[in-house]
Amino acid sequence: MQLAFDILIANRYKSQPQRIRVLTENWVKDEIFCPNCGNIISCYENNRPVADFYCTNCHEDYELKSKKNPMGKKIVDGAYKTMIERLQSANNPNFFFLNYNIQNYETLNFLVIPKHFFTPTIIEKRKPLSQNARRAGWIGCNILLQNIPQSGKIFYVKNGKIENKKSVIEKWHRTLFLRESKRADLKGWILDIMNCIDKIGKREFSLNDVYTFEKLLKQKHPNNKHVKDKIRQQLQFLRDKGYLDFVARGKYRLN
Repeated sequence: MQLAFDILIANRYKSQPQRIRVLTENWVKDEIFCPNCGNIISCYENNRPVADFYCTNCHEDYELKSKKNPMGKKIVDGAYKTMIERLQSANNPNFFFLNYNIQNYETLNFLVIPKHFFTPTIIEKRKPLSQNARRAGWIGCNILLQNIPQSGKIFYVKNGKIENKKSVIEKWHRTLFLRESKRADLKGWILDIMNCIDKIGKREFSLNDVYTFEKLLKQKHPNNKHVKDKIRQQLQFLRDKGYLDFVARGKYRLN
């Protein structure tokens, strides 16, 4: 994998945003493989409303978001209403995120977030544009990266270091079981528990470690009166799906 963009292909463009769009899309087309099957990916025609790339083998769709600044905790996206509608549709794409160095036109970070990690809880509604704006009243959104479990952020390139292709594909398949959950509230519980495990910060942890998040989970799920029971249920589910191993009574290990 080459991290440098092919800057010659953008010579005929004078607008910097256009140059960046051409450079980043071309780099992804030439260097990135489908994380689901390892096949090459292709570009959709310009201005397609749903996605930018697709895999000709397994038909996964991908939308690209690029920025020169570090990813941070959130990424600006388009219309809030459109995003929520997409999350509820069958053709919601996976997301590629590219962070590049504007000085030498090289990729610094590149990751994919599978579509099964996208729920309304990771979408932040922005304030409407002012009455003086050209699109007065328009409401955009942010994608809250901080609300996505670490297992949902699959890096191809991290801080300039290229990750192993086999590892990328294995990490993708590790969480495909989340696509089985059609209801957003049920998937939300699973993702919340995965986030709690991330915050514990240990590969091996105890049930009591997860119980420390009981208050937080009650706030997120105020209608559930049996949070500890729900925690145990989700840990059992994650164990059954191979995401966790049961080590001993009340003890778990991340796979």
